[in-house]
Amino acid sequence: MTAPVYLDYAATTPVDARIVDALPGWLAADGAFANPSSTHIAGRQAAALVATAAEQVASVLGCEPGQLVWTSGATESDNLAILGAARYRAVRGRHVVTMPTEHKAVTDAFRQLEREGFDVTWLAPSPDGRLSLEALRQALRDDTQLVSIMHVNNETGVVQDIPGIASCCRDRGVLLHVDAAQSFGKLPIDVAAWPVDLLSITAHKIYGPKGIGALYVSGRPGSHIAPLFHGGGQQGGLRPGTLPAPLIAAFGLAAAIAADSMHRDHDHLSRLRKRFRDAIRDIPGLRHNSPDAGFPGIVNVSAGDVDGESLMLALEPLCVASGSACNSARHEPSGVLRALGLDDAEAQGAIRFSFGRQTTDREIDFAAARYRAALAKLREIAPGDAA
Repeated sequence: MTAPVYLDYAATTPVDARIVDALPGWLAADGAFANPSSTHIAGRQAAALVATAAEQVASVLGCEPGQLVWTSGATESDNLAILGAARYRAVRGRHVVTMPTEHKAVTDAFRQLEREGFDVTWLAPSPDGRLSLEALRQALRDDTQLVSIMHVNNETGVVQDIPGIASCCRDRGVLLHVDAAQSFGKLPIDVAAWPVDLLSITAHKIYGPKGIGALYVSGRPGSHIAPLFHGGGQQGGLRPGTLPAPLIAAFGLAAAIAADSMHRDHDHLSRLRKRFRDAIRDIPGLRHNSPDAGFPGIVNVSAGDVDGESLMLALEPLCVASGSACNSARHEPSGVLRALGLDDAEAQGAIRFSFGRQTTDREIDFAAARYRAALAKLREIAPGDAA
């Protein structure tokens, strides 16, 4: 069997070897396997490991360790922030704001709020995929309680003006939640300076293990959220349950590594993006869905004259995506791309290439050649309208 060539880093990344080496020690009987809430010596050792990890993660966000709530990942963090904030503030008003280009963990949470009687405003993106600050200002009402906008789009790499959005929200006393799953550890974040009220992150996007994430909660007046779960009282009752100390320690180490390599990684990804774009630039009929100013680790391109499923098969052994990994099994055109003005055929024929710290020039060259060959083959079988 041909070995896969992995270019799907936006979905998940391989666990860093340093974390793989450390995990057995944290899981061992003399490690941090104990319940961090226990007061005996083993529990205190586990709690110390959690405290160190909180400092490591907090330093990347520019917040205090006590402002972090550990979760199972960004999806839970998104739901806790959106549902928790909206329900807690419902007595003040039931109007909330987001965009149709958000991750499904956000859009589905807002659809749940709609079922609960909340009024949701879905703000359309500008042609470049960004949210117009003027459109946001016009959408805010006296009863608006929450805005949720992601930092880096997981399908296109579009980077939103979070400081500007945060300023608009703060001026009106509206909470801002940010899904930063794709940007944490990859782009500079300063939650205090922006200022953001709630922010979701996860370990598996920065070479940590799956199953552990966090929610930043500013704690400023009015930023309280209602818990989704009950029982135990851990983490101030916001997210009760025994903390997985080894996973949290791994998250902390991944954050520390990311902080140390952020600028090197960004330069590496920028160079890879240029190399890939240059290699496919002359393909006729190709639409580039990722802006030049976007996050360089994500390149989304589409051809409207080929079948998306056939293209994915023709690209093997490349591991890429036809949109968000959460939607790939449904074989539906990307809602993100349709919101950006693509028709169903263009959205269906879109492929997301996403690069990581370990991606090589050789893999980029292979991916470009494979993509060119796959398009040529499919167009030969069923010629489209490409010029």
